Amino acid sequence: MPSQAPVPKLSIAFIVRDPLPPIRADVLTLFGAEMPRYGVYTELVGQGGADAPGSPWAAGGMHVVGSLRSRFASVCSPLWDFLGLCRALREQRPDCLQVRDKIASGVLGRIMAALLRVPFVYWMSFPIVEGFEVRRDDIARQERSLKGRLKWAAHALRARASRLAIYKLVLPGARHIFVQSDAMADWLAAKGFDRARMTAVPMGVDAALFDRASVAPVDDARLDGRRVVLYLGRIAQSRKSDFLLDVAAELRQAVPDVLLVIAGDAPSDDEMAWMRREIRARGLDAHVLLTGWLPQRTALGYAVRAEVGLSPIPRGTLFDVSSPTKLVEYLALSIPSVANDIPDQRLVIEESGAGLCVPMEARAFADATLALLNDTELARQFAMRGPTYVKTHRTYDILGRNVARIYKKILTE
Repeated sequence: MPSQAPVPKLSIAFIVRDPLPPIRADVLTLFGAEMPRYGVYTELVGQGGADAPGSPWAAGGMHVVGSLRSRFASVCSPLWDFLGLCRALREQRPDCLQVRDKIASGVLGRIMAALLRVPFVYWMSFPIVEGFEVRRDDIARQERSLKGRLKWAAHALRARASRLAIYKLVLPGARHIFVQSDAMADWLAAKGFDRARMTAVPMGVDAALFDRASVAPVDDARLDGRRVVLYLGRIAQSRKSDFLLDVAAELRQAVPDVLLVIAGDAPSDDEMAWMRREIRARGLDAHVLLTGWLPQRTALGYAVRAEVGLSPIPRGTLFDVSSPTKLVEYLALSIPSVANDIPDQRLVIEESGAGLCVPMEARAFADATLALLNDTELARQFAMRGPTYVKTHRTYDILGRNVARIYKKILTE
């Protein structure tokens, strides 16, 4: 038999916002494991995190300049990215230059792509500009001193400059825009960007990692004899994480042995202390277990001991266009779920038939959770449907195939 022709290789110079080496699955798994299967390799450019430089990037190269732990990171990152990009260019000439979630470096990327005469692609996983504007408005409400007003002015200037840069310079110059969800694509289309130039890449899971059969339940006596309800993920005031405590308080009235396990960390010690204070203030110490940071396998060990998984995401511009991972993770692990009605979660619930979708109200979440705790047959059906849906819609091998097809299309036009 004739030998199969080798897959032609494409190289992407990829400037990222998150710390290097990457830990996010939509970089680590999608670009590190899946894209090379289709001949798409990446030269990662960015700043180091706590563990930089870490292991080499087998899917191409990794060029770390600067550290996100530096107090000057937000100011210096465009210069650092330029230096990192120069290092990447010494390795090879890219077929494409891509920037993820950076604004000043997005302008840099567009300019460099034009000089190199290669396509410029932008990857938007979060509405960064709108996040800056929320921070600006929070400062206006909370800080009234002269120092506070100066701080507000600096954030207002950053938000204004960022809006001009991203919507007038970066996105108009992109040959293609990858977004987090169909809702984000529709949102950008409403701002005047061509919907045909956008591809939604929702968050997915690693099918092998989230195979329930491969996860060992955690041995924690605090869960024994309890009706365990789970929240898997980070907590933060901006995410209104104390909503989970309102749900726990409602559940306690109907199910005295309920235990809400919050398996996750907070972005700061202050945020974690805030959550612990809220638990004590509500008298929920016996009904809420806040684990703090856990290794992923340990967190999954807690997850598979739960009867119901919760995924409340606040409504609003910042989160309505998001694609939360936790709901898909619950489904992959056969955990019946309750989620609120941001567009991507509503879509997943409707397509999978593996959970209940309700408004983000404590009583509604509690009622839906009780329905699953009390109806074992309904919970069993949801548990069976979840993994099947995830394996056909939201694993990174499925998403990778679609993304590779788009790259081949835009890089050969």
